[in-house]
Amino acid sequence: MLILVLAILLLVAGLFLYFRAQQVREETGLPPGEVIYQDTLRTETAVLDPLFSRTFRLAGKPDYLVQENGEIIPVEVKSGRAPSRPYEAHVMQLAAYCLLVSDVYARRPTHGIVRYADRQFTIPYSEELEDDLLRVMDAMRFDANASNVHRSHEQTGRCIACSFRYTCDEALL
Repeated sequence: MLILVLAILLLVAGLFLYFRAQQVREETGLPPGEVIYQDTLRTETAVLDPLFSRTFRLAGKPDYLVQENGEIIPVEVKSGRAPSRPYEAHVMQLAAYCLLVSDVYARRPTHGIVRYADRQFTIPYSEELEDDLLRVMDAMRFDANASNVHRSHEQTGRCIACSFRYTCDEALL
């Protein structure tokens, strides 16, 4: 009788854990498949090595990589509410992860996902997006060697929150 009770308790616990895992997966917006990389556990013992491409001189740590049917899909999770369309910087960040997956795993993703708190966007990883990313990377490398780089002031909120706004000669306020 004791064995039967223990078996039932184990079954109930297993079902609870299974359904809780499904609920967590839905909350994160992950697509179906096996999570093969996760950089969302922010503890000292859960530090993963970044993906690194010598070819593109690029390193990065996507929040998730999900493998399904031989495809590896990068997923980037943002804590804020979703804009009407994903921010360009978030799309470029996701494109960088797609480029890293393509180089490191030798499998070009067809898309990636940007997940905001209340909505997610599936971003096709097209050749055009890759070309845009490579141009941005070239511009960043050029600017890294420049003596004076103008600030980007497309978002007033970022300028307001910037710790350099009091000394910046290009501040919006």
